[in-house]
Amino acid sequence: MVLNGGIRDTDELIKEGIPVYLNIQNRGSGILPGRNEIELVNKPVSIGGVLIRPGDVVIANGDGVIVVPREYAVEDVRFAQSILDGDKNGRRNLYQQMGMPMGHTVDP
Repeated sequence: MVLNGGIRDTDELIKEGIPVYLNIQNRGSGILPGRNEIELVNKPVSIGGVLIRPGDVVIANGDGVIVVPREYAVEDVRFAQSILDGDKNGRRNLYQQMGMPMGHTVDP
């Protein structure tokens, strides 16, 4: 879930393994009392000033969230994969030179 605000029931979300990313800028705590309700389904939304449309690709991790417009998704994925492959190759070569064991982060 990517939310423009806060969330509640965080213990349950953690237990269920549901990743949640919040835009809580100027909103104080990410945990808010009350109930969360579904407002829109398959409609454009704006989170943190970014328009997200149905079909756009949303990628999130602990470093942040990125939205790729659907019309650029295939091209961007190919470009990102080439960067990732180059990064893994560079790290794999460095690990080999230093005699370090290979880990899953450098698997082809």
